[in-house]
Amino acid sequence: MLPTIIFSDLDGTLLDHYTYQSTAAQTTIEQLKTANIPVILNTSKTLAELEVINRDFNFNAPFIIENGAAIYIPIGSFKKQPAGTEVIGDFWVKSFCLPRQHWLNLLTDHCDDFSSAYQGFSTLSDAELAKITGLSVEGANRAKQRQYGEPIHWLGDDTSKKYFIDRMVDLGANVIQGGRFIHIGDYCDKGQALIWLSEKYREHYNTSIVTIALGDGDNDTSMLEAADIAVQIRSPVHDFPTLYRPFHTTQTQLYGPEGWTEAIQQLLSNSINSEVNHG
Repeated sequence: MLPTIIFSDLDGTLLDHYTYQSTAAQTTIEQLKTANIPVILNTSKTLAELEVINRDFNFNAPFIIENGAAIYIPIGSFKKQPAGTEVIGDFWVKSFCLPRQHWLNLLTDHCDDFSSAYQGFSTLSDAELAKITGLSVEGANRAKQRQYGEPIHWLGDDTSKKYFIDRMVDLGANVIQGGRFIHIGDYCDKGQALIWLSEKYREHYNTSIVTIALGDGDNDTSMLEAADIAVQIRSPVHDFPTLYRPFHTTQTQLYGPEGWTEAIQQLLSNSINSEVNHG
């Protein structure tokens, strides 16, 4: 049986869109741990948020922050430190992006005419962000600790949003529509991070692997396109984003962690590796 690696979004996928709970997935997560199938969290969330979430899930796998901006690999996960990484604390870290301040400077210097149409995380208090997201004040504080990009809460109309996005793209930014926020940052994505990390796992196991990606939002599309098996999680607030891959793609009937569990259980029961041709 080929090694299997799961890459999962969090908000709206492994965490419920409204409650941020994952209760429905807990039994399946424990099954995956028993089977030594790592769950790689691949999310728009920050390092500060992931440290808490990984502790809550009792995960010790690598994880990907801020829409593919950086991969944090616990030291010792592989036989040797991967090339191109640096040691930060207890992690080997692979960064793909310019720092957050670069994008904040662009917003300040070139988007003043849009200033009334959005709120950036950097301008919101912990309490204000908590009110918008439903997070606790402590959770909002962790969400604000961005390293590589700036999420913004759009307040204007769709026409203004298009002009704003065009402006940012002209300035060299990558603009991604997440589940709740527009993310301004560098040209990196969840798919690029999946591809890089998957190659490290192939080298580690010295064999082919099977990659499964699960996500619900537009910012998950690159990850879903890059994986061997793509699972689109049904969202209560938007339609399934368009995928262009013609094979090994499923859409769940259930929402969030219920849909996540539905898909993983089906894949496990069908024997994941038999579904993918590695010839």
